[in-house]
Formats: sequence, C-alpha cells, structure tokens
Amino acid sequence: MPAPHMASEPATHLLVPFASASDPACRALLPGLSLPHLTALLAQLQPVHTDSGTDHSLSAPHERALAQAIGLLRADGSAYPDGLLPWAAAQSYTPETPQAWFTPCHFQVGMEQVTLLPGDQLGLTDEHARPLFDALAPYCAEDGITMRFESATRWHASGEVLRGIACASLDRVGGRSVEAWMTDSSANPAGGQLLKRLQSEAQMLFYTHPAHDAREALRLHPVNGFWLSGAGAIDHPTTLQAAPAMPHPLRSAALQADWTRWKDAWSDLDGRDIQDLLERVRRGEPVTLTLCGERAAQRFTNAPRGAVARAGRLIQQWLGNAPAWKTLETL
Repeated sequence: MPAPHMASEPATHLLVPFASASDPACRALLPGLSLPHLTALLAQLQPVHTDSGTDHSLSAPHERALAQAIGLLRADGSAYPDGLLPWAAAQSYTPETPQAWFTPCHFQVGMEQVTLLPGDQLGLTDEHARPLFDALAPYCAEDGITMRFESATRWHASGEVLRGIACASLDRVGGRSVEAWMTDSSANPAGGQLLKRLQSEAQMLFYTHPAHDAREALRLHPVNGFWLSGAGAIDHPTTLQAAPAMPHPLRSAALQADWTRWKDAWSDLDGRDIQDLLERVRRGEPVTLTLCGERAAQRFTNAPRGAVARAGRLIQQWLGNAPAWKTLETL
C-alpha cells in the first residue's frame, strides 16, 4: 500500500524491476528479445543516472531506484546505506517508530545450501498463517517487538530493537541460497543477535505446531521460519512522492526462475506500457524510464540535456539504434 503521506502524481515514470537478471539462463535469452518499442524509446531518451552495484547488495537496484523516486532519503538528502531502507516505517502512520516485516517462509535444506521459499510461493493462506502468527507473537513481545497480522504472507513488527538492522530484501533471497544474505548489522549488533535467536525459536516453534503437520498432510511446504526485511525508522520529517508505475510480471517470473514466462512478460510490456511511453514522448510529453537488473539500474528521460546530449542523440541516430537488449545486458 502507498504511504499515507505521499504527494501528488509526478511526471510519467515507468520503473521496471528485473528488466534483466544475473541467471545465465536469462542472459542467454537477451539477444533473442524482440523489443521494438523499447529500442525506439531508448533512441529518444537520454541516460541521466546509473546506479551500479553488485549481485549481493542487500537492497536490490529497483528498491534503491524506488526510494530515490519517492524521496525516501536520509535527513541530509543522501541515500540510505545498503540494507537499511525503512520500507515498513515508510508505509505506516508512525514512520518515526522502528518497524519491519516478518515474512513466513520455508527454508529448504539441501546438500550444500539452504534455499528460502517465501510465503507467496507456498500458497500460504490465513488458515495456516494466522495460528503460526498467534504462536510467535508472544515470544516477540517478550523481546519488545509488537506484532500485527497484516496478511498471510506479511506480518508487521515494531519495536526499538528493529532500529538500524541491515537486512536483505525478499527480492534478493527468494528462491535462492540464503548464505550470502546472512549478515550482522554493525549499526545494531545487539538487535541483530536478538533477531537471530528469535528466528531459531520460531524454527522450533513452527516445527512442533499442528499447522506443520497439516501442511505436510496436504503435501505443501511447511512454514519453518521467517525472514526479516524493510527494517528501520524515519527519524526526520519526510513527505514522500507518489510511486512510479511498477509492472510486476517480470519480477514474478524472475523470482521463480521461469525465463520463458519472463521473456513473454517482456513482449507484453513492450507492446503495452513501453509503447504508451513512446507515444507520450512523440507527443512531446516529459517521461522517465528506469530499467533495473540485479546489479544496476539506469534512469532515462527526454528532458532537455543541452548541446552535448543533442549531439549524442544525432550520433546515435546516424549510427542506427542499438537493440534494446544491449542496454539490458549492462544491468
């Protein structure tokens, strides 16, 4: 849900999560993508900002880009450090209170790694999620964490212990080995240790809960833990801007490593949202496009950029438009 203190709609801005991905199967598909509208649109726009990172940053590029777009920044105007974007607080009526999301999940133990399957990939409903939440909430209360059941797949937490906790987003860990994302928070080491203990307690609690056997009887993955994300607080007056449009089919397919569906989602996006943006550009309307992969994000706009930008556009037109997948490859 949008934060309750957002401002009016900004100029048209399309922010595309998982426009590219690091999986070799995805990289192999890139040269075969047919994206005529995106190719034409990029030829009309100018790159204005590139956010470069690594595959293992705690905050995904599209989350950093979204925070920048809505003005979710620190008091001095700088970006929040990696893993410290306070998303839960930003979407509450008391953003100054440290908050976070607990996502019930299944930790799948393999021979050499532990893979996390979040609640939305488990078919988790209130029938099983609510009893598990009710069982965990008293343990959290003992550690000063107040819990609220937001949905079957997302539980809201608040409490001072959640201040300064660096954590990886679900879009980083979903369907992947969690080893690279298990990090201590130097900003709040005591809170980090407390939450690790709470995660261990939850694992034991959920294993002995009747919901565990009920889900196994239905041949469903049992919930055997939770993942913490979006932790922190906003300790200065902030008015957030309206969020840009964010299509989710690419993200959904990428998180399940369904690259055929991901390719089809790109075709649909090119023929709908991207085409609409291209038509707006041709009408002379100001637009912004942000393409996000797993390592980097790049923002483009058709706002005038001076003589150098005009010369660059003329050179690009003279050389011919580079296919869109070349840009996606850099993300």
